[in-house]
Amino acid sequence: MSTQQPPQGQQINVELSEKEAEGIYSNLAIITHSPAEFVIDFTRILPGVPKAKVFARIVMTPQHAKLLLNALKDNIEKYEGKFGDIKIAGDTPPSPNFGFQIPTKEEKIH
Repeated sequence: MSTQQPPQGQQINVELSEKEAEGIYSNLAIITHSPAEFVIDFTRILPGVPKAKVFARIVMTPQHAKLLLNALKDNIEKYEGKFGDIKIAGDTPPSPNFGFQIPTKEEKIH
């Protein structure tokens, strides 16, 4: 994740348990901060559900938050270099063929 490397010759073993390996889907992150830390709450909002539940909270120092920002920027640049620009809703007009479509008379199966 981070672009920082451990000191020369030091190896870090990262353990990933089965539960954490499944991951948590999030489509909303709420970020707050104080002078000492950044708090990122990962949640998801669903259509028709007026409440959003926090599924994970990450607390980190401002320095680690900035390192995370740099690592995300680096990885997004690599991703877009390989797969193309990531489109953000609202940046471009929606495609007329987006979502479910009602078949035309010619497309209906008789």
